Amino acid sequence: MIVDDHTLIRETWSLMLRSIPTFEIVAECGDGQLAVEMAKNVRPDIVLLDINMEPTNGFEVLKMIRKFSPASKIIGLSMRSEPAYAKKLLRLGAKGYVTKNSPRSEMLEAIDEVNKGNSFVCKEVKELIAASSKTDSNKEQGINSLSERELQVLELLSTGDSSKEMAVQLGIAVKTVEVHRHNILSKLNQKNTIDLIHYIKSNAVDL
Repeated sequence: MIVDDHTLIRETWSLMLRSIPTFEIVAECGDGQLAVEMAKNVRPDIVLLDINMEPTNGFEVLKMIRKFSPASKIIGLSMRSEPAYAKKLLRLGAKGYVTKNSPRSEMLEAIDEVNKGNSFVCKEVKELIAASSKTDSNKEQGINSLSERELQVLELLSTGDSSKEMAVQLGIAVKTVEVHRHNILSKLNQKNTIDLIHYIKSNAVDL
């Protein structure tokens, strides 16, 4: 199943894959909510899912497809190549991540590997991860250095939640939230929460 809100891109992928005898396109659409309904009905083996859709973004669509068609393996497609972006997608249950700069051969390789039950990350993102590791062999830089819990706190922080509200949502003590907030500021080299929010916006960080 192909899901992308850009008609030309969707039709190009469809045309490319239909030319391969071993592939069958069972559904295609450009709307996230419709994609979830289609997945419920046709239960596709593979879903090529554009992450940058509106109004329902691909991350939310991914969660819903996994809920209603858990056997479907999802490959995220995006213009974004930041490692943190790919990591979030895989953390939510996708099996692959391919940027729209990837060549046809890499897309086919991703489908083949994911269909076999393996995970796949495109070369462009892998190279960025490797470059980050070379810069600092002990830890990744920026947003990628945050732990799972710190990412959760950062996401709530970005929506304006107080430490008390975050503590309730995450089921942890307020003091623990404050420790996470301090660690986030330290890792991202920001002085205060206002600077942190500016950092998230200016670096187009997706949480």
